[in-house]
Amino acid sequence: MTKGILGRKIGMTQLFSDEGELTPVTVIQAEPNVVLQKRTVENDGYEAAQLGFAEKKESRATKAEKGHAEKANTTPKRYVREIRNADSDAYEVGQEITVNTFQTGDLIDVTGTTKGKGFQGTIKRFNYNRGPKTHGSHFHRSSGSMGDMTAMHVFKGTKLPGQMGGRKATVQNLEVVRVDSERNLILIKGNIPGPKKSFVKVTGAVKANS
Repeated sequence: MTKGILGRKIGMTQLFSDEGELTPVTVIQAEPNVVLQKRTVENDGYEAAQLGFAEKKESRATKAEKGHAEKANTTPKRYVREIRNADSDAYEVGQEITVNTFQTGDLIDVTGTTKGKGFQGTIKRFNYNRGPKTHGSHFHRSSGSMGDMTAMHVFKGTKLPGQMGGRKATVQNLEVVRVDSERNLILIKGNIPGPKKSFVKVTGAVKANS
């Protein structure tokens, strides 16, 4: 069964082992989450636990959000996500989930929203090569050929300039380096999607045993 927690990306730092080996880590702050709802196979067709993280101002919460939070004896939350395939018997509505859910050495998947980079060309967006800059070239940073002449139209899926970033992304099989229960921190080896202070979902690795 899958376990998980919601948190906020604080930033990156580095740790040194006793042998002097450097390890880059990402710090995630995860104050106790609250179980807002349980999904069961009988009622919903699948098992999941709905978690809430970070307080939301009462003035910004809708009537439905307030009523939903009251059932768990808590306040409305800014970040609400479901942990799929969670053992419904292990969770109760209103229960608090802490960073102790994970231990050092666990393999996890982290889901977040990538940094938005605005409208970008194909060189930055898809790592296209640029054309020559001299000898009368008119092909510097443009897309170049988009296909042969017989089709007479641009094919679906052609890599073109457009919005870059700002999408959901998951990095799999990351290692938990340290869990600080006093400060509600999880230190993860490597980097994860999103800018500082962005919300992330941490779950047990789906492909840990594959």
